[in-house]
Amino acid sequence: MRSCDTLPPCKVLLLLLLFCAFAHAPASAQTQGPRNPNESPTLVAPEARRPAPVARASESVCGGFVEQAPQSSVGQIVGAEQERERRIFAEGDLVFVDAGAQAGVRVGQEFSVVRPRGQFRSKFSSKSGSLGVYTQEVGRLRVVRVRDRVAVAEVRLACADLLVGDLLRPAQERPVPAARPEMALDRFAEPTGKQTGRLVLARASREMVSRDDVVVVDLGAEDGVKVGDYLTVFRPKEQGTLVHYGDEIAANARDGFESEEYRGGGHSNQSQRVKKVDGPKKGPTVKTPAIHRARPSVPRQVVGELVVLRVEGRTATAVVTRVAQEIHTGDAVEVQ
Repeated sequence: MRSCDTLPPCKVLLLLLLFCAFAHAPASAQTQGPRNPNESPTLVAPEARRPAPVARASESVCGGFVEQAPQSSVGQIVGAEQERERRIFAEGDLVFVDAGAQAGVRVGQEFSVVRPRGQFRSKFSSKSGSLGVYTQEVGRLRVVRVRDRVAVAEVRLACADLLVGDLLRPAQERPVPAARPEMALDRFAEPTGKQTGRLVLARASREMVSRDDVVVVDLGAEDGVKVGDYLTVFRPKEQGTLVHYGDEIAANARDGFESEEYRGGGHSNQSQRVKKVDGPKKGPTVKTPAIHRARPSVPRQVVGELVVLRVEGRTATAVVTRVAQEIHTGDAVEVQ
């Protein structure tokens, strides 16, 4: 038998490692017997995934709003590093603002850039007078250098081209509601009897919008609307139609199948039916407006759904989350 003195160094090192591992192992691990093969392993469930927000930054930060009373601004953009080459500024550009250390501005502070566009009224709204001042959200800045009366700021987010004269307000993080589970839109949903209003404005002057577009409705804090409320977009019967009935498209009861050569029959296959079903083919036909006037109440046309992102006094900004077809400015909305 060889002595320890004659063992190779690699074997001595291996023995030392095994001894250290055994010495530092917990007692329960040293004395524990073999695992029961019938024992099921303990699984640690991962943290439940948070529901996705209903809107991205491009909708929640860049949506714009109609505010009843304009807020005061900290300052305005008065120039830029590249102002000799161009007059519009975008993400990554450095701009100059007329507020510095005297106004309490500090390095790292963030500001929202807004562009008030004036009083807003809508022919669709039943509310009289102005709904407020339409204010466009242009982007966000972060201050990188401060002087006494001027600061240099980097454009961190550009919703549109930034211009000299755009106003600055302290940036405020607005929570974005979480999306509820995806479900099919009920196109024949019954009215809830809650507050109703109109879609009065869409971003970028659009008149037809679809999913993920940002819109303004004439329901606000005065109507009890809150951030996160879901609104059904619908068209009342006989409203919002693109078809205006005058004369019927094919009201003639004759000249359908018949031809001069084959004379297959004198009935048209494109006309309304005759009022007197057993009468002559040249008799009076039914008219669509008359049918509509006499019919019972039919379901309204549901065309989409909105979620409120921001609430002002008389209005709210919302994002379109589901659609059955394109949505028009002027469509009605109802709180779900």
